Amino acid sequence: MEGMDHGSSAMSPTQTQAIGAGHNAADAMFAQMMLPHHSQAVEMSDIMLAKPDMDAKITTLAKEIKAAQAPEISTMTNYLSAWGEPTTMTGDHAMAGMMTSADLDKLKAAQGSEAAKLFLTQMTAHHEGALEMAKSEVADGKNTDAVTLAKSIVSSQEAEIKEMKALLATL
Repeated sequence: MEGMDHGSSAMSPTQTQAIGAGHNAADAMFAQMMLPHHSQAVEMSDIMLAKPDMDAKITTLAKEIKAAQAPEISTMTNYLSAWGEPTTMTGDHAMAGMMTSADLDKLKAAQGSEAAKLFLTQMTAHHEGALEMAKSEVADGKNTDAVTLAKSIVSSQEAEIKEMKALLATL
């Protein structure tokens, strides 16, 4: 898009004002819920990247997930800032696909192919939860930048789910 610098998460005042123009509660909730969701996917990827002797396909996938989601975290944080919204939600909102601390402990403890299978299973469920949130944003969001991001998340995470299911079938 003209005037957008996709190479940097820093935004000019004009870009911030443009993003700040026109958002609704669905936009804010999408970004507020997706921030911890994406952060957990990065954490899960980091857990896998720290494991010795992991299958190269799993390591590559973990790196790709981290590389995709870390910049989106910056983008959504910038949206919330531009909108004058807090980065955390008030109230109790269940987020589909989030792992419990026990789930993460299992992933940390697992080794080898057991860890790979667990990662693929957990991340598939995690991505399916993100798809729910992103599809809600596409349907209910008002801010065009946030809706565009949500569409991108749907597209990339559907592709990753397909890849993870295929990988899981080979283990």
